[in-house]
Amino acid sequence: QMQFVESGGGLVQTGGSLRLSCVPSGFSLDKKAIGWFRQIPGKGREGVACVRYSDGEAYYPDSVKGRFTISRDMAKSTVYLQMDNLKPEDTGVYFCAADTPASERNTQAVCRMYLTYGMDFWGKGTQVTVSA
Repeated sequence: QMQFVESGGGLVQTGGSLRLSCVPSGFSLDKKAIGWFRQIPGKGREGVACVRYSDGEAYYPDSVKGRFTISRDMAKSTVYLQMDNLKPEDTGVYFCAADTPASERNTQAVCRMYLTYGMDFWGKGTQVTVSA
């Protein structure tokens, strides 16, 4: 079964930082785009970061730009989401997901689409709670 395993969530105070990790199970990240999404109570799913695994090019929506950083360690086949200056409104369940882009170009447009409409393979999520 192809899925992700996320870890690194927890409780942090406003202004604090967390680093989430995402490891694939049952498939390779080669040629994939990987995204991080969050489900906030009372709100819909929101995509917060996306990276093309092959070259590390990343995309962020304005809501998290400058605070969140997505990266990958190819030796460990792991994708990270570094979250800094966290706010209570960042509280939610964070998921990573992957899909295979049809094009090796236009990463910004591809990622924007994925973060809007979702991706194929998902993890079960990790809880992030930011206290006021």
